[in-house]
This record gives sequence, structure tokens and C-alpha cells, in this order.
Amino acid sequence: MTNDQSNSNSQNPKQKYDLEERTINFSKDIIDFCKKLPQNSINRSLVSQLIRSGTSIGANYSEADEANSKKDFINKIAISKKETKETKYWLRLIAHTFPDSKQEARELWKEAQELNLILAAIIRSSQKK
Repeated sequence: MTNDQSNSNSQNPKQKYDLEERTINFSKDIIDFCKKLPQNSINRSLVSQLIRSGTSIGANYSEADEANSKKDFINKIAISKKETKETKYWLRLIAHTFPDSKQEARELWKEAQELNLILAAIIRSSQKK
């Protein structure tokens, strides 16, 4: 969370964090992380897979906002949740492949895990309604 976000939240404690913005920021963080990694024939596919899954989280969440039905909404959120799991998988492989990037990969992994938990809660609460 940036200082600007922190300040705005402290001024209005009831303000809800925008999950779409959070997933966009995560996508940007994934892209920026991948830009720093060295590229070769082996690493290229790992990086490509990470970018696909990491940016798909927000794309599917955004699509869920425009769902035509409750079933469609839950399906899009479930896809987004699955993408968080895949992203965590690729981050673990990249941390192994690039030991110098392990700490940053760990931070991204933690955010992917938090997004996974949030999306799981959305699915549970949507299924109850």
C-alpha cells in the first residue's frame, strides 16, 4: 500500500479497498519483476507463464464485475482464484531459477496468496446468497 492509499484510508476508515485496483497493481508488479529477470531460452517460458497467470487474475476479476448472472460471476472469480494458484507455482520456480530474486518472488507470492484468500471468501459468500 502506498502512502497516499494509507493516508486516504486513515481519513475514512470505512473506505473499502478497491480489489480491482489491487489486482491491477499486482499485475504491474509482476510485469516489473519479470522485466528485471535475465532472459534466455529456458527462462523465457517461465517468465511468459508467470506474466500470463499473474495478469489474468485481474482480467478475470474485472470480467466478473460485468457478469451476466450469479453463476457467471462465481465462475469468473473461480478462474481468477485458480490463476492465483498458478502464479504462486511459477513464482516458486522462478525463485529457484533466479536465487537473487527469491525475496521479491516471495513478496509477490504472499500477495498472490492474499488475493487467493480474498477470492475464496468472495466465492463462499456468493454461494451462500
